[in-house]
Amino acid sequence: MTELTPDPLPLIASDLSGREGFDSEFLGQHVPLPTLNGVDTVLLPYTHFSVLMRTDKRLAAVAGLGIDGGKLMDIDRSGIPWKLDPRLPESQQTGERVYANNDIDRGHLARRASAVWGDTRAEAAQANKDTFHYTNAAPQAARFNQGMELWLGLETYLLDNAADYRRRLIVFTGPVFSDSDPLYRDVQIPLRFFKVAAFIHDGTLAATGYIVDQTPVLPDLSRPGVQEGSPPLGPFRTFQVPVRDIAALTGLDLKQLTAADRMPIAAAQPAARPASAWRRLRSFEDLDLNFDLREQH
Repeated sequence: MTELTPDPLPLIASDLSGREGFDSEFLGQHVPLPTLNGVDTVLLPYTHFSVLMRTDKRLAAVAGLGIDGGKLMDIDRSGIPWKLDPRLPESQQTGERVYANNDIDRGHLARRASAVWGDTRAEAAQANKDTFHYTNAAPQAARFNQGMELWLGLETYLLDNAADYRRRLIVFTGPVFSDSDPLYRDVQIPLRFFKVAAFIHDGTLAATGYIVDQTPVLPDLSRPGVQEGSPPLGPFRTFQVPVRDIAALTGLDLKQLTAADRMPIAAAQPAARPASAWRRLRSFEDLDLNFDLREQH
């Protein structure tokens, strides 16, 4: 007879004490976590990253992560359970109920592989576990496809090719909330997510923006039974976008990174309406930047 494995003990707030969270001086100049005005938010620090929670959505507005490419470690993820953050009421988080018995993944916002670094293995291991909080997750399509592979690989590609300050990179990631997001088990499932990467290039702050879209090709968001079955989610499509478009869509304060945007069309067409300058990415070679990523090698 197989013995059942007991559920992991719930965390208590003191288990997460001493977490320093996102470092706004990580790049050698001040780059703060974006703020969001007009809605209730709660800042939750972890190891190497912080999450700004939107309590009304029960999901993060943004996760900010500093990545030190020279200190990355390969640590196994197996056996780490997802947990609620005890510093926040359960009613203000999206827990296992949304992800159970369906085709939805818990999509890391602060990417696990990017957070697992440190001066010691213990530091990296703590960061590894910290990424498995539901506050650092958002519902995403479970189907693996080329668009998702591209989205997940962006941080590694930029870190390897663009960050010249001790191979350091800052990444801000979060949902793009919209009234058209389907309601599923009392949570609106974001159909789009953003990523803004910031790094030092030739001694100057540089930034690039991206959006991944999991809107169904033929959406039917109001069909009966969507609360019980899986919500309709399409294959991931990844776009390079002006940082200002992300600011407009999310309400996040991204003025500093908008000014540092290295997408040429962002400077050439400063008054372009949102989405008009988006560039579909099918490979990393499709990136459009006003400098050569490879020139540092």
